[in-house]
Amino acid sequence: MMKVIIAYASAGAGHLKAAEAINNCFKQKYPEAEVKLVDILEKSTPLFKYSYIWFYTFMVRHAFFLWGLLFALSERGPLRIIVRKLSSFSHAVNTRSFAEFLRKEDPDAVISTHFAPPEIAAHLKKNGQIRSKLITVITDFGVHPFWLCKDTDLYIGASEFTKKQLMREGVAEDKIKICGIPVDAKFLKSHDREGLCKTIGIDKDIFTALIMTGSFGIGPIEEIVEALCKDVQLLVVCANNKRLSEKLNQRKLPQVKAFGFVNNAEELMAVSDCIITKPGGLSTSETLVMELAPIFISAIPGQEMGNVRALASCGIGVKLEDVSKIKKAVLEYRDFPEKLLEVKERIRRIRKPFAAEEICDVVRESCSGACGQRPV
Repeated sequence: MMKVIIAYASAGAGHLKAAEAINNCFKQKYPEAEVKLVDILEKSTPLFKYSYIWFYTFMVRHAFFLWGLLFALSERGPLRIIVRKLSSFSHAVNTRSFAEFLRKEDPDAVISTHFAPPEIAAHLKKNGQIRSKLITVITDFGVHPFWLCKDTDLYIGASEFTKKQLMREGVAEDKIKICGIPVDAKFLKSHDREGLCKTIGIDKDIFTALIMTGSFGIGPIEEIVEALCKDVQLLVVCANNKRLSEKLNQRKLPQVKAFGFVNNAEELMAVSDCIITKPGGLSTSETLVMELAPIFISAIPGQEMGNVRALASCGIGVKLEDVSKIKKAVLEYRDFPEKLLEVKERIRRIRKPFAAEEICDVVRESCSGACGQRPV
């Protein structure tokens, strides 16, 4: 019987979503496998967990420039080594409970959708305390050095762009598999667009743009709504930004439907013609699976800019911050449907809707020899 640990960190929603997608796929495709989903922050010291989540949230909401600076400093030059060593020391001190958990479980595979678990697992494997295959699922199209760990057995990347970056960092080609970033199975279902339009309360014959900027609901959303509401239908997901959703609903702008946190993002995508979104790894992957033409705003410097560059290399998406330019881009899609079709065709060439299934297959194949030696 195959024993698998899927590890993530609950700082940001993307790492969790990717881990859940793999977990759910394993349970459906290989029900005989013993699979456990673990948040590394839940197995760390309380202060470390609080500080980690607080720091990430503060940076994303209030200090884009500082985050970008820290990302750049840790990506290249002598500070890259110093920052990595400090990070490794912090993880070693503060995540001993996670290390003990891995020692006790000694799974056939540790699948990580965050860069911290592989580092801890690799130290244990190097010292003979676990025998696991270490498999890292990179949840962005670009590759920050923090994702790299020399004892990793296999890297699973989003695209050829990811593969090239890994190889530039010295990773052997046979240690890289391009499966894509895993998304929830609900994004793979076919939808009755006309029926969904009736349920949501929009006109199926009017061009529709979806605005969705992650769990924080950040960016110039209100300004974009004001600029576009008379020209196209707008579905606006404000997520945890309750103040914004309440304000938009109170204003009752024409052709605008505002939502708070939603569990039916795939349905909103299915009735939309284009999306205005942050270029997070998971949201970008979901956008590609749903074949939506993306317009990127409010990109976090560093990893999200890497996602923008990766898609731009394929002729997909454009990053805009000026509201008038965002409006122009949306109206071009509305007025020139052939341009929209061209983007959708490019998306079809690179989208990887079955990433979770492919990852499960790769893990099972990678562990097949070890599983046969494990006592049941």
